[in-house]
Amino acid sequence: MKRALLNIDYSYDFVADDGKLTCGAPGQVLEDYIAKVTEEFIEAGDFVAIAMDAHEADDPYHPENQLFPPHNIVGTPGKELYGKLADVYEKYKDKPNVYYTDKTRYSAFQGTDIEIKLRERGIEEVHLVGVCTDICILHTAIDAYNKGFKVVVHQKGVASFNAVGHDFALKHVKNVLGGEVVS
Repeated sequence: MKRALLNIDYSYDFVADDGKLTCGAPGQVLEDYIAKVTEEFIEAGDFVAIAMDAHEADDPYHPENQLFPPHNIVGTPGKELYGKLADVYEKYKDKPNVYYTDKTRYSAFQGTDIEIKLRERGIEEVHLVGVCTDICILHTAIDAYNKGFKVVVHQKGVASFNAVGHDFALKHVKNVLGGEVVS
């Protein structure tokens, strides 16, 4: 079965201590694992997509602005990839199996061409890493399931600022979506 890695929102604003919507330490401990698994997928020739929140400053029409503080604003350091993932991306960004896309909604599928990229490569299984487990990871997993992809979430590669939500999301992926949660 052909697989892909979707690396979601592992940015400065979501992970750094002073990020605008940070999950802090739970996100920071993922750094080595996310960099390692991303590099492993790339080296194996698997498709790797980095889907990154991209918001405009003071956008009165975006619903997240009513729910969360401004984050991942286009043109700010907060939107940049966090830590070692930035190094991995710089090293491999010109490879044909590495793809970066901005997104403006929780799901990496909503308003992006990720589904097209997966379908044209014959990919049937998507692996998810990044933040936040109960928001963007979960919504991406639900969309992947609804689109007929097998879903695999890497437990060592996801975190949230909400521990209860994180646990709920992992159980939901396994028990409701029939996905796999791997260590």
